[in-house]
Amino acid sequence: MLSFIIDFTSLLLSALLVGAMFCAWLVLNPAHLDASQYVILQQQGIRTLHPSMPRLGTLTIAATLAAAFIARHDRPRLVLLVAAAIFFIISGVITSTVNMPINASVIHWASSAPPDNWMQLRDQWWRWHRLRATSGGAGLALLIIATLLRNDASTQTLSSLRSCRPLFSAFMQVMSLLL
Repeated sequence: MLSFIIDFTSLLLSALLVGAMFCAWLVLNPAHLDASQYVILQQQGIRTLHPSMPRLGTLTIAATLAAAFIARHDRPRLVLLVAAAIFFIISGVITSTVNMPINASVIHWASSAPPDNWMQLRDQWWRWHRLRATSGGAGLALLIIATLLRNDASTQTLSSLRSCRPLFSAFMQVMSLLL
């Protein structure tokens, strides 16, 4: 029962995290925004998401690693869960080292007079956001596969992982089209 609760928690938290990343991808897309619109929208996103997203990311990583620990005797699931956690960690590192420092600057901009380099910072933030969202999506995809393989007798063989490869490849191709 504990295993089920941990798996459920990990899946729920990661779906919320990646869903928020995807929503930011849709809502904060800077295409067709002038400087004033961009600053207002970005600042609202920062004020809305910053308080909860770092904690949600940390909890997602912890729950996924806990699920991996519980699945340590089921090698195929363990590999998928560790890989999922690694993708979530990559998203967290991108967030803390690139996006959050840019956000710390943007939050102080005046929408009527952004700095001269606002477009460079906007483009840098956007490039890295797309990468972190793709990484988070990959983590979620692996977590879903690991959950679908839960308690399946086929998880005892490495061939079950190979059968998931086309699904993961298709997901990564779709994400690369969006990038």
